[in-house]
Amino acid sequence: MDDILIKILVCFIAGAGAGIGTGFAGMSAAAVIGPMLATFLGIPAYDAVGIGLISDVLASLVSAYTYKKSGNLDVKNSLPLLVSVLIVTMIGSFAASFLPERAMNGTMQIALIFIGLRFLLKPVNKTREQLEKSSPKGRLIKAIVGGVFVGFICGFVGAGGGMMLLLVLTSFLGYPMHLAVGTSVFIMAFTALTGGVSHFMIGGLPDLPCLALCVVFTLIWARIAAIIANRAKAETLNRAVGIVMIATSAVILAVNYL
Repeated sequence: MDDILIKILVCFIAGAGAGIGTGFAGMSAAAVIGPMLATFLGIPAYDAVGIGLISDVLASLVSAYTYKKSGNLDVKNSLPLLVSVLIVTMIGSFAASFLPERAMNGTMQIALIFIGLRFLLKPVNKTREQLEKSSPKGRLIKAIVGGVFVGFICGFVGAGGGMMLLLVLTSFLGYPMHLAVGTSVFIMAFTALTGGVSHFMIGGLPDLPCLALCVVFTLIWARIAAIIANRAKAETLNRAVGIVMIATSAVILAVNYL
């Protein structure tokens, strides 16, 4: 009985952290769920990442729907980025099967702290008008290059893909903050599904009760966070994204190495 309660508690905390990160910042659920399950429940890192990626699918879809209702989702212009991310995610997922578990747990966390500081110290203040004035051909090339970069990270590490995607959308493609987060979670839904299925095809099925618990808890908290984020000002959302990134990465590093 105690083992069951511990499993539920860990999955609840992991799902809450992942859902808040997804809804507020477009963060990949695997960035939180993977290290939590591996550290506290002893689930193999590769399986834990797969659970995180599958948990991300519904959470990202419900978040994307919430952002779409507020006009903060760009499906048409994000398709080249989506396609390139999906293709390279499968390659990265295969390569990840040869990565040591401890490396998988901590590879992206320091980078995410620096990205979080970027949003805190230099908030994104782009507008839709500025985005529409940019060259369509230039956006297409940047989208494909950025998608290759993000896809490999998402498949290889299983964490950080959402954050890198947000960075590409805001800094590389010039998206306003709300539109970037909404578009990011839309793309992450498909990326997470591709990465999760690839993980399970290579490594087999994971702990199914953990998978079900994480999916439900992540979905609930992602919906709540997305509603709040869409009502926030761009400056507030920048700060929330930065704080979520830094806090999550710091906790994961402390859990893994302290």
